[in-house]
Amino acid sequence: MPVKYGKFEMPEKIKLDEASQTSTFARFIIEPFERGFGHTVGNALRRIMLASLEAPAILSVRIEGIPHEYMSTEGIIQDMTHIVLNLKGALLRKLTMGDESHPRDIKVITKMLEITDELLEKHGGAYKVTLKDLISNADYDVVNPDHHLFTVTKPMVRRIDLKVGYGRGYVPSERHAFDRQIDEIVIDSCFSPVRLVNYYVENTRVGQDTDFDRLILEITTDGRVSPVEALTFASQIGILHLQVFDQIKSHMIFFDKGETQTNRDRDEILQKLALKINEIELSVRSTNCLANANIDTIGELVVMPESEMLRFRNFGKKSLTEIKQKLDELGLSLGMDLAKYGINRDNIKTVIQNYNLEKLGNVEV
Repeated sequence: MPVKYGKFEMPEKIKLDEASQTSTFARFIIEPFERGFGHTVGNALRRIMLASLEAPAILSVRIEGIPHEYMSTEGIIQDMTHIVLNLKGALLRKLTMGDESHPRDIKVITKMLEITDELLEKHGGAYKVTLKDLISNADYDVVNPDHHLFTVTKPMVRRIDLKVGYGRGYVPSERHAFDRQIDEIVIDSCFSPVRLVNYYVENTRVGQDTDFDRLILEITTDGRVSPVEALTFASQIGILHLQVFDQIKSHMIFFDKGETQTNRDRDEILQKLALKINEIELSVRSTNCLANANIDTIGELVVMPESEMLRFRNFGKKSLTEIKQKLDELGLSLGMDLAKYGINRDNIKTVIQNYNLEKLGNVEV
C-alpha cells in the first residue's frame, strides 16, 4: 500500500568550483537539502572517501644482496630501513577496468638497475635513484616519478623486484596475504588515494525560506585518483550499500510535491530575472553594451541566445565570458527555455513589470 509523505527538498545541481580546481583538489557545492541532510550526506561521503576507495600500492621489495631491512650495503648511502620508508611514498595510478583479466592480481615489477662509472661521473659521484628508474611498466602511471628512493655512490648492477597490488585504507605488512619469498621485505601499504575531505554546511534559500542546507565538499587526493573520481566512486559505494534495505520494504512511499511548488519555483526565478543589469556588477564595457542593446534586466538577457549576443556592437568574447560566469553564479544561462513558467522572449518585459508591481502591492495578487 503506497504511503504519502510530505515534500522533501532535493538537491537540483552540483557545481564544481573551477577557479580553485587542481589535479588533486576540488570544491563541490550541492544544494538545496532539507535541514540536517547536508550533515547526513556530507559525513557519509567523507567517511566513504577516506576509508573505502581503492588504488595500487607497493606491497614488498626485494633488492639483490640485501636479505633484510636492518642492514646497509656498500655503495648505497641509505640503509634498507630508509629505502623502505621512501618506497611507501610511491604513488601509482591505474583504474582497473571490467574487461581486464584478473585486474586485481598482484603484479611483480622487475628492474635490473645498472649504475655505471659514466653515470656517476655525470651526476657528481652520487646518482639519486628515483621511482621512474624502477617502474617503467606500462601497467601503471607513476604520479610522482621523481620521488627519491636511495642514492648510489659506486658502480653496481642489482636486480630489484617490487610487488604491487590493490587494497583499501592502510594495511600493515603483517596483514598482506601472499607467499613471501626469500630476501623479500614486506612493507606497510597506504592504499587510500584520498588525503583530506572537509565538508561545510551553510544556509541556502529556496523561495522565501532560508533554512535549507547547502553542502560544500572540499576533496584533496594524492593524484592516484582525481577529486571528481573520488566523489564519483564514493557516491556509488554509498548507493550500493543502501540497496539491501529495499528487501524489507513493507510500503512504497511517494512524496507530495506541494501544491504551490510550481508557483514557488516561478517566484524564485522571477526574483532573479527581475534584477537590473547593474545589480550583478558587470564591467563598464559589458554594462554599456547591454544598455545600447536596450537590455535592462536579467530576464531580457537570459532569453537572448549566445549567437545573437555576439552581434551587438562592441560586444566581444571577453564580455560574453564575463556575462556567462555571472549568470552561472545565479543558476541561469543564455538562451534559457522558460516556457514552463509561461515566460518567453515576447512577454519577458511585461512579466517582469507585472512582477515588480505585485511586489509593490499596486495590483491584486
